Amino acid sequence: MLAVCAMPVLLAACGGGSGGAGATHPAPNSKVSMADGQGDLANSNSKEIAMQLVSTAENSTRKWRTQYGYIEDIGDDRGYTGGIIGFTSGTGDMLELVRAYTAKAPGNPLAGFLPALQAVNGTASHDGLGDPFVAAWKDAAKSAEFTASQDSERDRVYFDPAVSLGKADGLGALGQFIYYDAAVVHGRGNGPSTLDAIRATAMAQAATPAQGGNEVAYLNAFLDARVVVMKSEPAHKDVSRIETAQRVFLQQGNLGLNPPLNWAVYGTPYSIPDTGDGLWNVAANWSRRNYCASKAVPLWNDVLGWGWFAQQSPKA
Repeated sequence: MLAVCAMPVLLAACGGGSGGAGATHPAPNSKVSMADGQGDLANSNSKEIAMQLVSTAENSTRKWRTQYGYIEDIGDDRGYTGGIIGFTSGTGDMLELVRAYTAKAPGNPLAGFLPALQAVNGTASHDGLGDPFVAAWKDAAKSAEFTASQDSERDRVYFDPAVSLGKADGLGALGQFIYYDAAVVHGRGNGPSTLDAIRATAMAQAATPAQGGNEVAYLNAFLDARVVVMKSEPAHKDVSRIETAQRVFLQQGNLGLNPPLNWAVYGTPYSIPDTGDGLWNVAANWSRRNYCASKAVPLWNDVLGWGWFAQQSPKA
């Protein structure tokens, strides 16, 4: 289906189909320039892709903006897992999130649970939390302050440091994403299964591009090391977020993480097409409910994600 819309802000068409013909990727041993924006995961296009990729692994949907209210105990010994990247009550990042939220909105639905979150930090316990906490989390997710707090904590703790580290190692957008996804799952620090530990293992096998090494060889070494770590953790034995997603992009030589992208997580296929004209970025970042003037086509990005436009068979 093709809905043609007349809009004054760059949006010219909302296109269906899988698209992507003619897209090019760097050769496996090529370097991606940070200067052109394609090598920078913080570029708005690339960051949107990163959010969708992580969401397929964390929440089984590309529509990551629908996940602020998600919360459950997934049985990984980290207590409650909630929100857009899986903040957990057992590892401290959920505690820090609620503290940041409370600083912005004192008296919010979660503020009263701060003592309990402090007490269960480092454990899988639900003491002082339980159903009232779950209900409060979902209530809080209706507020702009809580969604903004999730965004800012995600960036402060995970996204920004991982991207900076990737750039320092001479990695393009794919490598920066690989670091970011590892940070989301494993965290940072001196522990044996952190992003930093995985990176150290990889660097013992292959030099980073900043050290004069081959980017593809280094990233394969990093993914190999991460697979070992994930398989050592009962809750992370499924490594499809690596082998049928990140490794696929690497094998394609797509070091810039450029659409079209096709991947699978837990056996479910996903796709981000390349419209060939950059319009996917407009669709990805358009917010709230807007309408194409000539056709009154709803643009429900905040609810549905930009995949509404794709109208394709892989899950949006």
